[in-house]
Amino acid sequence: MGVTGYYYQQKNDCSGGIMKKIALILLVCCLAVACSGKKEVKQVSPESRTATEAFTLAEAIKTAFIKNDTATLQKNSTDTGLKDITANRKSFDSVAITFIPRWVEIEGSQLIVNIAWKSSWTVSGRLSEERGMAVFVMEGTPLRVSKILRANPFVFSDK
Repeated sequence: MGVTGYYYQQKNDCSGGIMKKIALILLVCCLAVACSGKKEVKQVSPESRTATEAFTLAEAIKTAFIKNDTATLQKNSTDTGLKDITANRKSFDSVAITFIPRWVEIEGSQLIVNIAWKSSWTVSGRLSEERGMAVFVMEGTPLRVSKILRANPFVFSDK
């Protein structure tokens, strides 16, 4: 009886360990099946694409202004927008402008783009720094700047 009791005791310990291993393998298989499916990639919304295009256009206008590229300014703006960009344009030795896009509102066919900006102007060896919040009104396909409201980043003031 002593040997038989030992045999059953050993068997009970093995069966408990096997059940744990089977449960663990089953759990791993379930996790593998649950995590193996393809994830659905969300499509970019038309509004997001339009906002990205607006921010890209604002950067293109800024770069063209700094380089004094009139052809690019004319291509990317309406007549009224070009007047806003080149209004009160004074000669400057150098200019650095930084745009920080803040908000885009879509109202019908118009985009209203709020951009915080900082600028450093060097005129006759004198450095002047300014900052503000501009509102670029854009419209059309492809987008073009039609107005600049509030603090125009392209106008240097002689404080």
